[in-house]
Amino acid sequence: MMYLLTAAQTVWLPDQASTIASEVDSLFYFILYWTIFFLLLVAFITFYFSWKYRDLKKKGLTSSLDHNTLLEIVWTLIPFILVMIVFFWGARTYIKMNVVPYGAMQIDVTAKQWKWYFHYDEGITSPDILTVPVNTPIKLEMQSPDVLHSLYIPDFRVKMDIIPNRYTQLWFEATEVGEFDIFCTEYCGKEHSLMLGKVKVVSDEEFQEFLSKSDSDMSLFDLGELVYTKKHACNSCHSIDGTPLIGPSFKGIWNKEVEHEEADTEIVNATYIRESILYPQEKIVKGYKNKIMSTYQGLISDREIKAIIKYIECLENDEKYKECLEENNKVDDIE
Repeated sequence: MMYLLTAAQTVWLPDQASTIASEVDSLFYFILYWTIFFLLLVAFITFYFSWKYRDLKKKGLTSSLDHNTLLEIVWTLIPFILVMIVFFWGARTYIKMNVVPYGAMQIDVTAKQWKWYFHYDEGITSPDILTVPVNTPIKLEMQSPDVLHSLYIPDFRVKMDIIPNRYTQLWFEATEVGEFDIFCTEYCGKEHSLMLGKVKVVSDEEFQEFLSKSDSDMSLFDLGELVYTKKHACNSCHSIDGTPLIGPSFKGIWNKEVEHEEADTEIVNATYIRESILYPQEKIVKGYKNKIMSTYQGLISDREIKAIIKYIECLENDEKYKECLEENNKVDDIE
């Protein structure tokens, strides 16, 4: 009966898509239904006695009986038994959720304002999309270089805080192929609500194909555009049309002098952009005193740095951008 009540999606909970989800839901519904039962029981008794003794002048006072040993044992013993069931059931489920199975596949996670980075042993870093094989235990080793975050996958019933300067972990085993939402459930700043991701559960064959993919065949311009828009989401802080956001716009900054709050004026070139990506706190552009950008060391590859440099160079002016587009089309034709 309990299985039938928890097997499908309800108004309370999403679909079950991991091995632990059914146990979590069963405990939830056990507590929920007993709570509803006692709510209705207490409400009924309250209304019944309110109605029965609504007119004491006509019916007189009740007896002076103020003690009933059997009744006190009953209303003490039943809640105690229920609480012990919840305790041991919850402890068993908690242990299952926190003891990682031997041989689980490890994927490192970096939570950074306001993006997820998933690092695979094969050297692949996937922003915002966690690709995993179905029916395989996955261990997430998580860390944050800036503030408190929390990774939550509702369909898997797993959630864990990610604390700066510490490693935390969680594990799951997906049982269904498909895409499932990832949320950050600790407020982490202005764009907290946009810190979203997906778990993409695929077959073993598709997963091996994913591991074999590489961006090495992409032109630097295409890769730079991908890094800007999706892969590292530079567009959340830097515009390409001159609009000032949290950080300075990329439009027209190439080969231009830039003034800093506490550093000398410099010309924007490849070296400057590289340093800004890896050591963003050392040179803050004048007018942007908030040191919100943290380092991308370990999160971005050398080729991706070269690609974003190429992309910013192409944004020097409209003519340069047009040349880059024409050159890129030629590269595409050759490939």
